[in-house]
Amino acid sequence: MYRRKAATMKTGSLVSATRTGLSLLAALGLFSVELAPARAQEGYGGYWGDGDVMLVTPEGDILDYMPGPDEVHAVRDRRGRTVLVDPWGNVVAMVVPNEGYGVRRREYEDDSYSKRRERGYGYSEPGEFTGTVPGYRDATPAPVEREELPNSLPTLGEEQAAYDPQSQDPLGQPMPPAIEMKGKSRAEITALQVFLDREGFSPGVIDGKMGSNVTKAIEAWQQATGEKLDPNNTEDILERLRFNGGLPITTYTITAADAAGPYVASIPEDYAHKAQLPHLSFTSTAEMLGEKFHMDEGYLRELNPGVDFSIPGTTIKVINPGPNKAGKVARIIADKGRKQVFAYDDTGKLIAAYPSTIGSADTPSPSGTVAVERIAFDPGYTYNPKINFKQGANDKILQLQPGPNGPVGTVWIALSRPTYGIHGTPDPSKIGKTQSHGCIRLTNWDATELGKMVSPGVTVEFVDEPGAPISADSADVLIPY
Repeated sequence: MYRRKAATMKTGSLVSATRTGLSLLAALGLFSVELAPARAQEGYGGYWGDGDVMLVTPEGDILDYMPGPDEVHAVRDRRGRTVLVDPWGNVVAMVVPNEGYGVRRREYEDDSYSKRRERGYGYSEPGEFTGTVPGYRDATPAPVEREELPNSLPTLGEEQAAYDPQSQDPLGQPMPPAIEMKGKSRAEITALQVFLDREGFSPGVIDGKMGSNVTKAIEAWQQATGEKLDPNNTEDILERLRFNGGLPITTYTITAADAAGPYVASIPEDYAHKAQLPHLSFTSTAEMLGEKFHMDEGYLRELNPGVDFSIPGTTIKVINPGPNKAGKVARIIADKGRKQVFAYDDTGKLIAAYPSTIGSADTPSPSGTVAVERIAFDPGYTYNPKINFKQGANDKILQLQPGPNGPVGTVWIALSRPTYGIHGTPDPSKIGKTQSHGCIRLTNWDATELGKMVSPGVTVEFVDEPGAPISADSADVLIPY
């Protein structure tokens, strides 16, 4: 017999729908409407007839909510069974006899959604919501056989890095241009950004807006996979998400630790004032949560209008970015022209790409090849006007404490060229859109991801455009920020 699987969080019904093939496009209603609790089956008396049938998903689970008449319609498969399909032709459930379910249903009749929450089955941390919740069942029904439906969609260290420096530059061939998105909503663009983020081809901050960082991420993903990604095909993107982490939006309950901080009232511009702070922390819970979930802080607030993020127990909508990219990077190319960093493994395969801010006309980044010397997480920052740029009227050495709002963010990947490095930033929304003082600046989460995949000895090549020859000499330029 099949065992009922109870929802464990407010998005439980959406998780179930995702696992059974229900189109994620409908699930994107999360972005603008309050999540509704699942309606548990009660024999389907009235709606489905006499109450002697149940709805069972193709995986063998009892469907834990009652789909509305506008969500599904009934068809007959080749074996004469009644099957419920959604508007896109995906099988949601089969109608099966309710043999032996009467007692089981009475066991669960008090297990309402609201009472499950009262017993502690409320919202979960995002790490627990992956969209691939394991099923619990005693048997698996026969596979559904159905006629083709009209308009249905197809299923969808110290040593030198180990690579041949004489091999063809992986960026030697121009990337195919990304397709322009036409009339897509912010929800659909968000889904695209989340997909790219999970794949390791970062779009920068996720804000539901199409821009150059998203375009570059699409192009890099296409080069790495050899596939074509149509950003206008929302169904394809959502189907890919379904198999890689689930819905792009989830819920998160603010904890007491989140609200406690520590936080600072503001971050001063003047380095002398910065040096007086005990820690260059976030300035608010909202800023911290935005970074935690790879979001633009303004977008976080738009998804949660009127919410006080400082109150523990508050449940909010956030991006579901998935785990960090894992792997071992052997070679990095910092493309100054594209404002993008490419990471390759020891076989020459492109495994990650990040939008970046690389130098400026006044303080350019070096050309040529350098190497990673060390990696520091949560680093402090020493300001020295004799070797760095001069900030304001500060002409003395200043020691700035660590923190996400420090000049180099949460990560410092030191390079063999003195004062140069790859690092994070206190302003993630400006990555790829502003200039730096010679170094390679990434969002804090991208810098952290890259920092965990590199090791001392990894080469970093600075190029001005795809396929550009690498200069043997480069001028010494001051400044690590």
